[in-house]
Amino acid sequence: MAIAEFFQHLMNGLTLGGIYALIALGYTMVYGILKFINFAHGDVLMAGAFIGLFVFDWLRGSAPSGVWTIISFFLAMIVSMGLSALLGMFIERVAYKPLRNATRLAPLLSAIGVSFILSNGAAWAFGTRSRKFNYPFDNTPIHIGEVVITPHQILILVVSLIMMIGLKLFVDRTRMGKAMRATSLDQSTAMLMGVNVNKVISLTFAIGSALAAVGGILIALDFKVYASMGTMTGLKAFVAAVLGGIGNISGAMFGGILLGILETFGVAVFGIPTGLKDTIAFGVLIIILLIRPEGLFGKVEKEKV
Repeated sequence: MAIAEFFQHLMNGLTLGGIYALIALGYTMVYGILKFINFAHGDVLMAGAFIGLFVFDWLRGSAPSGVWTIISFFLAMIVSMGLSALLGMFIERVAYKPLRNATRLAPLLSAIGVSFILSNGAAWAFGTRSRKFNYPFDNTPIHIGEVVITPHQILILVVSLIMMIGLKLFVDRTRMGKAMRATSLDQSTAMLMGVNVNKVISLTFAIGSALAAVGGILIALDFKVYASMGTMTGLKAFVAAVLGGIGNISGAMFGGILLGILETFGVAVFGIPTGLKDTIAFGVLIIILLIRPEGLFGKVEKEKV
């Protein structure tokens, strides 16, 4: 493989992986605190993409591409993050909170039910046809030597990096972040120390849902918006969370980026047909579960008898 071709695939993998990482953070944060998989997370992504699409189209109106369209895009992203955060908190309050003391299977089944409600509700409300999310800027490719980079890829890398660094600083440096880490370690002890566990859990769902909305909007610029768009993307982001070590924020970031690179190079190097590229993610899932079930950054949890 030529050096230019290598860097081209690496750039494509990093941009794809940045999106996976944003979405994987929602899975890993919820699992870290509640120890269950929120399989409705991908459909929150879809809801965020629809919100972003409608707000962006409303704000920009018929204005030609320019400064206002770019401002409208980021305003739409902020609104989408806010409303998706509220949606995530609502789902937690209605579908998961009443089941906290139930068996582990109960919230999992509830999450699957919420996923079907969201996807089918979107199909009923907005139809099954895909909708184009117009670029807010000129997406003409930029040539750096033989490597081609689009403004959209730069947007993904910049936004993903800002979001991931911001989340890491929030969790590591703030009082609420410390409360989240304490709740993740032991809810009962955290409550005895004065931590409002219900507030922490709601905030966790809000942050994860907001990040999923950003990921949905970034994906929609290339792949359009439709009711089932979050299903496969959500599953692959879940694989990324498992790959990095589910429950570990840094692991989710690394796992998402690594999965994006593996998927891109799998198609380019091994000649896997584009229509079968989704099998790469699930092949990685099987391998990591067989070799290192706790993930690359996860820790083995020993149970005392």
